[in-house]
Amino acid sequence: MTPSKPAAVVLLSGGLDSTTALAIAQAHGFEIFALSFRYGQRHVHELVAAESIARQLAVAKHVVAQIDLREFGGSALTADIEVPKGRSTAHMSQGIPVTYVPARNTVFLSFALAWAETLGSSDIFIGVNALDYSGYPDCRPEYIAAYEAMANLATKAGVEGTQKLKIHTPLISLTKAQIIQQGLELGVDYSLTSSCYDPGPDGRPCGECDSCLLRAKGFAEAGVKDPLYLRFGMA
Repeated sequence: MTPSKPAAVVLLSGGLDSTTALAIAQAHGFEIFALSFRYGQRHVHELVAAESIARQLAVAKHVVAQIDLREFGGSALTADIEVPKGRSTAHMSQGIPVTYVPARNTVFLSFALAWAETLGSSDIFIGVNALDYSGYPDCRPEYIAAYEAMANLATKAGVEGTQKLKIHTPLISLTKAQIIQQGLELGVDYSLTSSCYDPGPDGRPCGECDSCLLRAKGFAEAGVKDPLYLRFGMA
């Protein structure tokens, strides 16, 4: 009898990075339990993308958890604050942008930790990146290491020794171009993904927000056309 695959919880936003992280987890032999969030984000089209990706990659289960970070605001993604447009890469690297959602990855990882414990899983994948990113403090290696240490003290499974949680960050030291290249090698269909902070009703990217500009830079450096832009006739 063939042993069942180990389960992994993968945080899936519907974006380029999280989709690549999911494909990597699959390539490493994990059965995927994908977790997305409807958290009051203005770019809710990402959930349409996440559902399409989960279907195409045939995950074992896809859960969309419901929370509402609009109650706190404090971000251009959850409050009536303008999304920055047209910033240079140099400008993006200075300070923490207004698109940062306070404690978002901490909240998301807490949900992932709870689900992993109920699944008997010791593995969580998250597509954070510390190179081509917009200055978010909860994407840094030291943050992930600290969270992993805390997580192993926080659960019944951890205390009883039945779970030694590992938070996998396969993209953390890659450039956006390297992420794209790895995803293409794994057969990721990037036309299904949504990266834009301020997309149109049909998911059409604005092309000017930080996320769009970093994505465009990645595809240009990878030497390939962005299939999402081709889909919308924007290439």
